[in-house]
Amino acid sequence: MSIITLDFETYYAQDFSLSKLTTEEYIRSKKFEVIGVGVKVDDHPAEWFSGEHEIIKSRLTTLFDWENSALLCHNTAFDGAILAWRYGIVPHIYLDTLCMARAIHGVDAGGSLASLSQLYKIGEKGTEVLDAKGAHRADFTPEGLAQYGEYCKNDVELTRKLFDIFAPQFPVSELKLIDITLRMFTQPVLELDDVMLTERLDELQDEKLTLLGSLKQTLNVETEEEVRKKLASNKQFAQVLTDLGVQPPMKLSKTTGKETFALAKNDEGFIALTEHENPVIQELCAVRLGTKSTIEESRIERFLDVGKRNKGRLPIPLKYYGAHTGRWAGSDKVNFQNLPSRDKKKKALKNAVVAPDGHYVINCDSSQIEARVLAWLAGQTDVVEQFARGDDVYSLFATKIYGREISKKDPVERFVGKTCILGLGYGTGALKLQHTLKTQPPCAVVTEEEAKEYVRIYREENDKIIKLWQDSDKALAHIAEGKKGGIWLGKHKCLWVTKEGIQLPNDLYIRYPDLKWDTTETKGRYVYKSRKGEVDIWGGSVVENVVQALARIIVGEQMIAINEKYPVVLTVHDAAVCVVPEQEITQAMDFITKTMSTPPDWATGLPVACEANYARSYGDC
Repeated sequence: MSIITLDFETYYAQDFSLSKLTTEEYIRSKKFEVIGVGVKVDDHPAEWFSGEHEIIKSRLTTLFDWENSALLCHNTAFDGAILAWRYGIVPHIYLDTLCMARAIHGVDAGGSLASLSQLYKIGEKGTEVLDAKGAHRADFTPEGLAQYGEYCKNDVELTRKLFDIFAPQFPVSELKLIDITLRMFTQPVLELDDVMLTERLDELQDEKLTLLGSLKQTLNVETEEEVRKKLASNKQFAQVLTDLGVQPPMKLSKTTGKETFALAKNDEGFIALTEHENPVIQELCAVRLGTKSTIEESRIERFLDVGKRNKGRLPIPLKYYGAHTGRWAGSDKVNFQNLPSRDKKKKALKNAVVAPDGHYVINCDSSQIEARVLAWLAGQTDVVEQFARGDDVYSLFATKIYGREISKKDPVERFVGKTCILGLGYGTGALKLQHTLKTQPPCAVVTEEEAKEYVRIYREENDKIIKLWQDSDKALAHIAEGKKGGIWLGKHKCLWVTKEGIQLPNDLYIRYPDLKWDTTETKGRYVYKSRKGEVDIWGGSVVENVVQALARIIVGEQMIAINEKYPVVLTVHDAAVCVVPEQEITQAMDFITKTMSTPPDWATGLPVACEANYARSYGDC
């Protein structure tokens, strides 16, 4: 198969660029214009094409065998979308050196073509693009256009050199996941029910007017600005929340160590309020911040705009290797990773995402994957056996802490058991556990002593998991001290620790750049460098990292297997979403659930399971 390396040069200006617009907005804009394109087939020298749209389209479609070729770019979400949306060209497979660099170097490493070219000493990226700001193709002189073409061809050559460096060490499975991720964006399948969203938007705006009128009366003011000023007071805002039956979020003050209101715009508790299931609470937050729209309104408007520009289809922009552990992340201001699903009205966003006519959406979610991987990796056999039998592990642990039988009929008590299982395995302490239980629905208020007792019981019952923390501390020492050779981490030979980091079953690494033992504080600690500065790390957080990474690899391998038969059109956390023909729904459900209930070859004895549903709407399944 040929590899076609490609790079588009496009018109951009002060008010029209990827720093001002999303990738989708930019490419779909009426202002969009291709200045030219650099193309390289395999090891042949790069070529430059420029001209009117039809001229470039003719050359791209007639000179290259796209059906039997891979498209390679640095940021293929951009160039691949141009190729698909503007020229109707879809390659056999998508490759991307930017995605590969994120996986190899980590999400905090610089991924620009310029920085990578400098790092690998393969050449220097030019700066001619800076001089092209505000210039349409017609504005270039023949000499200037030729010079721009040389700049573009150089980018193409650098991209291919990077790929040749990355490819020998890059897992084939991850190349497949890059392709799956990019197709979600460049070849969207899911559609938008714009009528449903428009009705919900009208409803929200009516609710806003009603609320503002009520707030003016309640706060004894005459204007919206006066309402905002009153709500700027933590005390008054907290009282309004309380009057509406919502407990104000709290946090531990860094200065006093005591609980205080978590109502600053960057506080997790306040951010949760902006996405509260009650739109009235969202509107209160919007008024407090002085914004005109709630998050829900903005999202609906954004979805409607995307649908209009794409003839009702929804390109899914996901960032491959968006997190330290390899998980996907939202991108392009359309974050499918956190669409609301609890409140019936607010769920309109998910409900409005639908399958094309004659098709159904299947949403298959891996059940308790992190808790299962943690118990398996640590060799906590009793918990592994509980999962294998299909026991309700959350209720079983809640039974231990309450001293009476707990089941799904006891939602608050089971919630406590679930929170303990999902959090205490990574070393969460009593105060954080107490805070989480108090601030997350359905909410459980426990004393500090009770929280300490829950922690004690967990650690006593799960001694193998505690041992895994200790082993992970030794792994950090191995990395920090740059020891030769390697050591295994966990009860199964799937994590290999070297001075480079922790090697995963897919041969990629979790890296802790410049890891060192820091003694500047009273208590020594391991720290590593990130873009945000130094990050503390210890055995419990290492366990969290590797468990999430392993869970992501498992779901990724399952997605690849599913994609061979039914294209995966979206992934959210530990779920795979497919669109299948109506007449194939039974066999598709069987195939997908069987695939996501099968552990990978490297995870013998891991009891994986899943839950799957299908419907016309993504929200209904």
